[in-house]
Amino acid sequence: MIKELVSHVREYKKQAIATPLFMVGEVSMETVIPLVMSYLIDRGIERGDMGQIWLYGGILLVTAMISLFSGVMSGRMAAISSAGFARNLRHDMYYDIQDYSFSNIDKFSTSSIITRLTTDVTNVQNAFQTILRMAVRAPMTLIFSMIMALTINARISMVFLVTLPVLACGIYYLMTHAHPIFRRVFKTYDKLNNVVQENLHGVRVVKNFVREDYEVEKFNSISTSIYDDFTKAEKLLAFMNPLMMVCIYTCTLIISWLGARAIVASGNNPDLGMTTGQLMSLITYVIQILSSLMMVSMVFLMITMSRASAQRIVEVLNEKSDITSPEGAKTEIQDGSIDFDHVHFSYARRSERDTLSDIDLHIPSGAVVGVLGGTGAGKSTLVQLIPRLYDATTGTVKVGGADVREYDLTALRDSVAMVLQKNELFSGTIKDNLRWGNEEATDEEIQEACRLAQADPFIQEMPEKYDTWIEQGGTNVSGGQKQRLCIARALLKKPKILILDDSTSAVDTRTDALIRAGFRSFIPETTKIIIAQRVSSVMDADMIVVLDNGAIVDVGSHEELLARCEIYREVHDSQTKGGAEE
Repeated sequence: MIKELVSHVREYKKQAIATPLFMVGEVSMETVIPLVMSYLIDRGIERGDMGQIWLYGGILLVTAMISLFSGVMSGRMAAISSAGFARNLRHDMYYDIQDYSFSNIDKFSTSSIITRLTTDVTNVQNAFQTILRMAVRAPMTLIFSMIMALTINARISMVFLVTLPVLACGIYYLMTHAHPIFRRVFKTYDKLNNVVQENLHGVRVVKNFVREDYEVEKFNSISTSIYDDFTKAEKLLAFMNPLMMVCIYTCTLIISWLGARAIVASGNNPDLGMTTGQLMSLITYVIQILSSLMMVSMVFLMITMSRASAQRIVEVLNEKSDITSPEGAKTEIQDGSIDFDHVHFSYARRSERDTLSDIDLHIPSGAVVGVLGGTGAGKSTLVQLIPRLYDATTGTVKVGGADVREYDLTALRDSVAMVLQKNELFSGTIKDNLRWGNEEATDEEIQEACRLAQADPFIQEMPEKYDTWIEQGGTNVSGGQKQRLCIARALLKKPKILILDDSTSAVDTRTDALIRAGFRSFIPETTKIIIAQRVSSVMDADMIVVLDNGAIVDVGSHEELLARCEIYREVHDSQTKGGAEE
């Protein structure tokens, strides 16, 4: 996991390497300062020697300046490298998500992906910065201070060893009890994001049914859960600081007592005692040693907090699309013919029942094909196999006479235009949205596609026409207008296959008929697949496919199906009688 994450530092390696190097300079100077201070006190102040005071005072100033410069540069390099590391992580995660197939995306909820891209990356960024600095500073301070303390008085400096078992037990307890809490918290964050996203997306429904109180209560429940978990974790973290202070003060008292006795003893025999400056330096070194151990505990703490986040990030980075272009992939699609050769499909590999069962169907290039069936019949799943949004579990799907798995994904999907059930528009002008179909489309091509999709009339009535701003999600246009804009966007791709997945359900029957008539007149060579709930939307198709429970019930023209297909006849009669009564 660590190796996987570190590989994303990339162009910020120099700053990441420079951080500990500058930190070594800072720590080495910090450990020299107490020694220089002891010389300043013993050889200068106590003896009243101004020459020694100026000498060691100058050395003290230089070491302090070097330490300050090294610390500033270390902090700057750490900030640059950690921010760049987080930037790369977000970029790589987002880039990988764009390559996911639908089945890959199904493994992660939208809210979970958002949390991983934001909160989890921030946690890992903070841990990375802390490790770059403290993970170097702590052991270096420990080693340098230990050497200096042993040099001054080996016997007295051993006092800090008494506190080591206490601190070690505290760090172990923290690691084993805090990590599960943080892992649980981040999963709860996913739920919180999901609630907020769902509420904002469906705010009109919430207000329409006066369910604000219910939504607030749902939010409060999850927010309280996060609060409770964080409170537990913070209580554990708060335990470490007083424990550390007790250890520092205990060591300071013991050393002060032993040192005072040694200073008094030095009056009788200087070789057996120690000086005042040495005692001050020794206390400083022992405090540095214990502080470095505290830093180690902080490093472990940051690792504990970020470990759950790191695992979640690596899950996204390691998730590879199960639909990729093969080596030597075909880039030319000959025509818009489609063949389903005994295709079976299931969303779950171990599902007891297939979503599609034994689909055997040939669609000639340029044909108009209607697909009819009840909810859950497998209509959308069927057409999603054509551009390889999913791969068939068994059997073969062919486009232009070749297996879709032999094509380059970009070439295949550029040749297939889909207008899905859930039409999506993005914030920007109408032109910006339509050019998703073709970035190089001229204004004339855009208008022609809109005329064909029956979108031009309502666009011309808008104040800014094709430069009218579309809000996020297309909230400032009606459902029918949104559908027609999405159809126009698909037409700009100039595809060999056009799939309309119940994409005219929000327009009136007259507009629906005009759109279908325009397809026959202006794009006769394009294969057109129309999924619809209304028989009137498919009755003039060259062939109509009736699906039920994931299997093809019958295929034929409108007249043929009326004569021999009971399901089709029932749907037709119910809709025709309903229309007559109205």
